[in-house]
Amino acid sequence: MDVGTTKMKPTGGRAQEVVETVGLRMRYGTKDVLGGIDVQVHQGEVLVVLGPNGAGKTTIIEILEGFRKRSAGDVTVLGVDPDHADERWRARVGVVLQSWRDHGKWRVRELLDHFSRFYTSYGKPYDADELVSLVGLTDQAHTQVSKLSGGQRRRLDVAIGLIGKPDLLFLDEPTVGFDPQVRQEFHDLVRGLDTTVVLTTHDLAEAEKLADRILILVGGQIVANGTAAELAAQVSSKASVRFSKDGEFYVEDATTFVRELFERYGTRIADLEVHRPRLEDVYLAMVRDFEEAA
Repeated sequence: MDVGTTKMKPTGGRAQEVVETVGLRMRYGTKDVLGGIDVQVHQGEVLVVLGPNGAGKTTIIEILEGFRKRSAGDVTVLGVDPDHADERWRARVGVVLQSWRDHGKWRVRELLDHFSRFYTSYGKPYDADELVSLVGLTDQAHTQVSKLSGGQRRRLDVAIGLIGKPDLLFLDEPTVGFDPQVRQEFHDLVRGLDTTVVLTTHDLAEAEKLADRILILVGGQIVANGTAAELAAQVSSKASVRFSKDGEFYVEDATTFVRELFERYGTRIADLEVHRPRLEDVYLAMVRDFEEAA
């Protein structure tokens, strides 16, 4: 796992909860999209939400952002129920959607300067020059938005989300369509942010690089919640060994198989390698187990 830049976490006991939901439920007609889930996001962490299409990822994020009203349950974000939040609360929340309205005729710095004026009543927003430096757009400060590359446009999206110095930043599928180099640059940017981040993605490698904690959502239910290493440990405890002998295929419990292997052959066994499951293996196993149980 690429741990990247280590960010300082709050010390002195349990981290403060920036987001908390209890029994969160969302129903459309007779269908529950969220089936009564409990979520906590702690101060300073990057929480990555994974799940297949239709799992409820977008719905839960929109509820937390205050864009969608829930059917039932309790929700607090930065100590406030988003359904009753005011503009001062909204100034503390940054949102980066998959795409923004086209501001192609604006120049980068003047666009950020224009937006920052909306936040002056609720605190001290970033200065436009500070912001272009923070997201790595100093050389493009006077460039028209329409002339930015895809990666630069995404950095501008993040800059817009950060203008008010938010205590919480939502990133929705932030690197869709990025080439590997631009994606890596964006990952470096996110890891360097000094704020709490909730990020949705389908990119499992991205999740493993960025997440302090991963939440896997399937069918409106949380099926896993932990660090990448913790989730891998859950799956590895049920790991199997697959092999063929005389043209027939076999599947054996890994722990039992390895123990019996050494009992039978002892020191004749060499070069045995045990590989930690990849996040992709963990994710697919947990989704499969949920669907089979359902």
